[in-house]
Amino acid sequence: MVTDKIREIILDAIIKLGFASDAVSGIYDIPIETPKVREFGHYSSNVPFSLAASIKKPPYDIAVALAASIDMSMFEKVEPARPGFINFTLKPAALQDVIIEINDNKNSYGRSDYGNGRKVQVEFVSANPTGPLSVGHGRIAVYGDTVARLLDAAGFAVHKEFYVNDAGNQINNLASSVELRIRELLGEPVDPEQLGYKGEYLIAYAREILEENGQALLDKDEQERRAIIAESSISKMLADQANTLKHFGVEFDTWFRERELHKSGIVEKTLEIMKEKGLAYEEDGAHWFSSTDFEDEKDRVLKKSCGTPTYFLADIAYHRNKYERGFETIIDIWGADHHGYIERMKAAVGALGFDPASLEILIVQFVRFKNVKMSKRLGNIVTIDDLIDEVGADVARFFFLTRSRDSHLEFDLKLAGEKSEANPLFYLQYAHARIHSLIAKAEEKNLRPMFGSELSLLTDQRELQLMKQLADFPWEIQSAAKSREPVRIISYLSRLAGDFHAFYHDLRVISPEEPLMSGARLALSKATGSVLARGLDFLGVSAPESM
Repeated sequence: MVTDKIREIILDAIIKLGFASDAVSGIYDIPIETPKVREFGHYSSNVPFSLAASIKKPPYDIAVALAASIDMSMFEKVEPARPGFINFTLKPAALQDVIIEINDNKNSYGRSDYGNGRKVQVEFVSANPTGPLSVGHGRIAVYGDTVARLLDAAGFAVHKEFYVNDAGNQINNLASSVELRIRELLGEPVDPEQLGYKGEYLIAYAREILEENGQALLDKDEQERRAIIAESSISKMLADQANTLKHFGVEFDTWFRERELHKSGIVEKTLEIMKEKGLAYEEDGAHWFSSTDFEDEKDRVLKKSCGTPTYFLADIAYHRNKYERGFETIIDIWGADHHGYIERMKAAVGALGFDPASLEILIVQFVRFKNVKMSKRLGNIVTIDDLIDEVGADVARFFFLTRSRDSHLEFDLKLAGEKSEANPLFYLQYAHARIHSLIAKAEEKNLRPMFGSELSLLTDQRELQLMKQLADFPWEIQSAAKSREPVRIISYLSRLAGDFHAFYHDLRVISPEEPLMSGARLALSKATGSVLARGLDFLGVSAPESM
């Protein structure tokens, strides 16, 4: 890929000049960006600033020396710029080669070894198994899944995990509520106020459990009866949640059960480790984490005086388990209502001897809807299934990603339903469909994409700009993965589609009188379609061939 080739050339110049520095030990330590002013070139690097401290020279002097030592085989110009930048202008041939690279690597273009196989766990959604997944869970699901896709493309070994909170009082409430629904089905009067969970979805579960176990279930002692009802209800809820997420294009490598943490003794063992390290103390029969020693605002309860472990202790044990499984980076994706838990969890991870910087806790903000009211399957909450029914999985996924995760999202249902270029997803999918149609029409005139010497004909500024955008794709994937910002891919694809439309409208692509030029422009169009499809696929969105 072009940006990595530029990094390699810069690194070769650094080594040749003897500019050794711990700050630059590999190509991915060399920053590359696109200058905001096009006259400054296609790419720019501020690597002289990274080198300045260790070699004790001003950044501009380093830029001058490096620019003079760069291998010029793929550049028209390499220029130093104050206060310490190096600007690169590519030869047309270097951009034309991108078309060949895309054609040769259709299903892998955009991937890189930036992550070098480092193990990353992404834990997201992790909703309680007590109800259907809401649209709030949906935004988290799409964000987490897309971050995982991007990290995988950037060369990380990614593991996606759903943490099932199947221990604690909410499970007791679930079992009690389902039992009441069973009794209701058998004709017993039920006080709605006794229902811990009032959703009518539990009626279907109650009916299935009754059919599976018969009325004899109610003759069992309470502990056994509730255990059967709880496990069956959780299993059915998890199956429904998994099915909903699969329709949304989201699947997990592991559904990790909190209950297994307790059964295995990991939770109690974690408390013992914290006590041995002097991180926990006992007071009034309860056990406390000395989190104020780690800049938390107050100490936190780990185990209540009644002997029940808190959710916080279970979460600490779970994170200890993550590190023991060998993950080098752990990414937790939480809803906005969990913001206050970030520092205490980082404090606990650091207290156990793990690097707090290796734990990233990313908050996803709330969703609200604009313009249209949706019908609700359950009557009281808007679920992911409701949204898919309304606009489809593609549109829902895409619109969830149109804003940064730390911004509130106003989901415009009217715009989402429009079949016009005002709809940002329609605009991108239409560009892909137009390219497919263009190539089909060309074939009717015996014109096909050509990937040989004909590409040297592509020297118009609109062609060069489109090729530059195509060259940026792997770099954009790396950048989006590194920043955990899928919205960068939407911005990139919008620029790419815009440059293609300018190229398509201003230049004649299908021209039987100029078969070589047509072949070259069709090759450029096909490469653009491939990258649009790849980019949409990283977002979990389809790229239709006709619209």
